[in-house]
Amino acid sequence: MALDEQTIYREHPCFGPHKHNKGRIHLPVAPGCNIECRFCDRKINESENRPGVTSTVLKPEEACEYIRRALERCPELTVVGIAGPGDTLATPYALETFRLVKKEFPQLIRCMSTNGLLLPEKADELVEVGIDTLTVTVNAVQPEIEAQLNNRIIYHGKIYTGVEAAKILIQNQIEGIKRLSDTGMLIKVNTVLCPGINDCHIEEIAYTVKDAGAHIYNIIPLIPQNELKHLEAPTFKQLDDARKAAFPYINIFTHCAHCRADAIGVPGEYDIGSEIYMGRVNTKETFSHG
Repeated sequence: MALDEQTIYREHPCFGPHKHNKGRIHLPVAPGCNIECRFCDRKINESENRPGVTSTVLKPEEACEYIRRALERCPELTVVGIAGPGDTLATPYALETFRLVKKEFPQLIRCMSTNGLLLPEKADELVEVGIDTLTVTVNAVQPEIEAQLNNRIIYHGKIYTGVEAAKILIQNQIEGIKRLSDTGMLIKVNTVLCPGINDCHIEEIAYTVKDAGAHIYNIIPLIPQNELKHLEAPTFKQLDDARKAAFPYINIFTHCAHCRADAIGVPGEYDIGSEIYMGRVNTKETFSHG
């Protein structure tokens, strides 16, 4: 049975309307991905803090031991999340991990992030493993715009590109959000704000995902890299304008702490991931897609 909305808003640092001192652990157990975003550059290292980067990749059977260690150092921990470094549904490891977490740590909120490509067909399994909160990254709801942000998808063993790939991805994202919101699962949507591509499209994304059943919307700034390294990162005003455009349609999340895929601690206050995961170097926080 899904947790009630007020409990999640009170206990989950990435869903509540106000910043609070609750902690979370991100378990980097999902290395593979099934889409190729033009702004993504996934790596395993100890120094970079940005999307798709982790210091290690865990096996599902290792995860509970790391949670025990984290709880000893971070008693404020209320959430176990999996947000990469790839997509959580592209490989079976995230769901295997959540089954173990549900059995050993039933008191912790189980939170997962995904690009949504496989969401409709995996929806029943997400309910079965006890996912409480789900984040889906939706960067466009018009295929022509999405095609500018995503090179290709790998779907049921076949490669799709361009607008064809974008249509499949968007359709599955929206269908998956509808199916899981109908079960009572709390849904957050992330959008990476890419100036000149989707910045004038935020209003349409907001009302589309709200209509599908999303509860809260998080707009995060592009880090210019990979094929989109020529773009400028959005200014504070552009980010603020995007949030204002979305605000009439859906609740806006505004205090994202810009976490790594292997973050541990209270967002915006402290991160002990460097102590728990192989001596990761603590540097400036940046955002994840989770």
